[in-house]
Amino acid sequence: MKLLKVIATGFKNCADNFEIGLVPIARKTAEDKEYELVEIADGLYTYSTVGVVGKNASGKTSVLELMSLSYEILGNLRVEKKNFSVSGTKLTLFFYDEGSIYKYSLELEENLLGGNVIFKDQLIWKKKYYKSKVNDIFDDEGFELATSGNVLPEDTSIVFFVTKGIHPTAFHFNSLDVGQGAYGLAFNVLKNFNIPNDVLMKIIRVFDENISSLEMVDDNNFRLVFEGKEEVLSAQELYFRLSSGTTKGIVLYMLVVLSLRDGFDLIIDEIENHFHKTLVENIITLYKDKSVNKKNATLIIATHYCEILDLFNRQDNIYITKADQKVKILNMYSDFDVRTELLKSKLFYNDVFKTAVNYEALMDLKKELK
Repeated sequence: MKLLKVIATGFKNCADNFEIGLVPIARKTAEDKEYELVEIADGLYTYSTVGVVGKNASGKTSVLELMSLSYEILGNLRVEKKNFSVSGTKLTLFFYDEGSIYKYSLELEENLLGGNVIFKDQLIWKKKYYKSKVNDIFDDEGFELATSGNVLPEDTSIVFFVTKGIHPTAFHFNSLDVGQGAYGLAFNVLKNFNIPNDVLMKIIRVFDENISSLEMVDDNNFRLVFEGKEEVLSAQELYFRLSSGTTKGIVLYMLVVLSLRDGFDLIIDEIENHFHKTLVENIITLYKDKSVNKKNATLIIATHYCEILDLFNRQDNIYITKADQKVKILNMYSDFDVRTELLKSKLFYNDVFKTAVNYEALMDLKKELK
């Protein structure tokens, strides 16, 4: 299964018909097909990387939360209660699965008594995918209602009848969520997903070459060999011993390994937090390398580093968020007339997209401090 497009109304503070697409809308060159795009069916491509940029508080995190919610519905078939309300959110999700395009509409409502999220007015349409009609996959023509007459619990997505079970489709990494539970999580991932132990050590050495060994003793204790000295530490002690960047790096790169190996899409909020720019560039490059990204995974990132976007050869896989009364999302290719040969970072610094820091506000603050 591969998510192709999300259209949302009533989600958080986002504008109605809030739309994010993962299918290219600009011309596809041979070079793009080699690096920037992944082919999920004959002639049907999605982006290998998607970038979301904007000012602070412009809605970048909301975009990623919406994407994560959509993947949760499609892959887990249920929605866990959030720290924000999803009641009244209406979604239309387009996805590809086993030779067909699906259009899925629904509304979410929180059950205040039960604490779960209810799916309302669910409908699924289906049409067979043909390469000759690749440009028409989102058109209504050809879709036929495919909703089953069977009944599911009200907190379960009817995508179940399409996929015949739970099939996780994405991971969401929020750098602020990582704590001392990171180490147990990393070793559980190794065990549950059959990843060799030496993969974890190779990840650790990317961030701290002084660590020669890290093993899990039990649920809360770990054996660390650091600069030749061996000791057993609790998760809390290990958390204070290792740097924040190393701890976050262990979790993030484990998710990268899983994403690339199994074809899960990966969502990363504020990818530059606590990571050297070179490491961020390395992660992006991994998704663009077909010898590594063999299962057509997509990396979706929000970032403040405009220079990172210079690694993107296309424009249509870059979204720009703006917040006024409502959060709005714009596509660099379809909503702006910019020359492709110009560096994207230069366009941002020249405020072509009206995303620069408020200079007048900075000067007001400076005067206040004098």
